[in-house]
Amino acid sequence: MADFKIWMNGKLVPQAEAVLPVNTAAVFYATNVFEGLRAYWNAADEELYCFRLHEHFIRFRESMKLMRFTVPYSDVDLYEAVRELLRGNDIREDVHMHCVAYVTGAGLDATSPTGLYINPRRRPRVREGAGLKACVSSWLRTSDNAIPIRLKCGANYQNGRLATLQAKADGYDAPILLNQRGEVAEGTGATFFMVRRGRLVTPPITSDILESITRTTIIEDIGPELLGMDVDVREIDRTELYVADEAFFCGSGYEITPITSIDRFPLGDGNVGAITQRVTRAYMDIVRGVDKRYSEWRTPTYRSLAVK
Repeated sequence: MADFKIWMNGKLVPQAEAVLPVNTAAVFYATNVFEGLRAYWNAADEELYCFRLHEHFIRFRESMKLMRFTVPYSDVDLYEAVRELLRGNDIREDVHMHCVAYVTGAGLDATSPTGLYINPRRRPRVREGAGLKACVSSWLRTSDNAIPIRLKCGANYQNGRLATLQAKADGYDAPILLNQRGEVAEGTGATFFMVRRGRLVTPPITSDILESITRTTIIEDIGPELLGMDVDVREIDRTELYVADEAFFCGSGYEITPITSIDRFPLGDGNVGAITQRVTRAYMDIVRGVDKRYSEWRTPTYRSLAVK
């Protein structure tokens, strides 16, 4: 299967040509910020829908602000770049994208010049009915006054990489990180939810987590409006994980990914729980446009688009 072309600084180029010099701050110091974007193919509509681009672009610019650099593209430019990328590759399947802003100057304090690329890729899902075997990592989540996780930059993901490599070496699928206070933070590239005594629970944004767009979708809309369940946003102790009824990771990349055991404690009966299944169905129907509500969240690829 041929590789997708990459949108890089205004042009679609083959992946082999999307390169950066080795002495740039982006390569040497990981001076970049990025967004993980998803687009979903709806065969009945013959349309590819991008999910919540507006919210992703807001977070994208907040990350650049914290890193003290900008790119010379407006939000309208970003909408059209994503659509040009998808149309130019004639993508008619579900796809995950990385939208990356980077500094091409040299040196640790470089803030310019800058560039931007968008890289589409196929990302496999956890098999339906299966769940992850998770563990509590011995690596702690970095803190807001050190390397803030609110900042979605490439360098931050080394923290999660260390935790993931250790988890896999120990025989698990994925880690759950605690913050410096010993409370549950999140996974390595996804936020965390559990079900305890019939209630959805997730850590607050002050727990050193990414301000996840998928998390917000569940808290504000899927939970209360579609499932009739309010979400408790509060700190979670480590030991609560072991007595949870269900748990899952969520994010643009992870979507809704069930967790069936933590530190080899089975959650519930050890299978994917009923509430997790309901969240998954509701989320996937929204993003794909099967559920016609929330149309403002879905940006079409092949139809004309009027961006305000």
